[in-house]
Amino acid sequence: MRTGKSRISAVILLCVAAMLWFLVEPAIADEVTDTIKTALTEYKNGEYASAAENLDYAQQQIRQKKGDKLKSFLPEALEGWTADDSSFQTIGSIMLGGGIIAERQYSKEASLVNVKIVADAPMLRGVMMMFTNPMFITAGGGELEQVKGQKAIIKYTPERETGEINVVVADRILVTVAGDSVKKQALIDYAESIDYRKLAKI
Repeated sequence: MRTGKSRISAVILLCVAAMLWFLVEPAIADEVTDTIKTALTEYKNGEYASAAENLDYAQQQIRQKKGDKLKSFLPEALEGWTADDSSFQTIGSIMLGGGIIAERQYSKEASLVNVKIVADAPMLRGVMMMFTNPMFITAGGGELEQVKGQKAIIKYTPERETGEINVVVADRILVTVAGDSVKKQALIDYAESIDYRKLAKI
């Protein structure tokens, strides 16, 4: 006879499997959906350890697909600039409560710009609430502005030619454009080269 703890674990596994099933896009009928089906079968057969492993694997695959999508929103190099290969990584629960980061670096002579997109990090909601705090916005010379219709905090030091633009997208995605030895307009140009409407839908 199963213990109460086993029954609770089984229910949790089933709920997670159900959520994963509906989150996976219909067009992805591939390894992810096959893995979820296997996990459900294992759950029904009482093979909870194997079911949990397969669900973890399916979640990793889904994060990878979303990471690839995030990478596609990183802008191409502006005229006269060169860009490194884009990359993404999942964030452990210790950092921002987990999530996905996609980023790319751009260079032009001594100028460097880094564009970073952070999504699905639970603690981002707390960070984004600071956008409504005037004391936070003005700290370090920040100004609240709009970038292509999105709320943004722009900080720039002309003497050092360093700055950072943080853009909130759909209250759950944070885009950061930071640069050294760079003109403010270049930071704005990179920030404006992102399609925020499509980014908000992923």
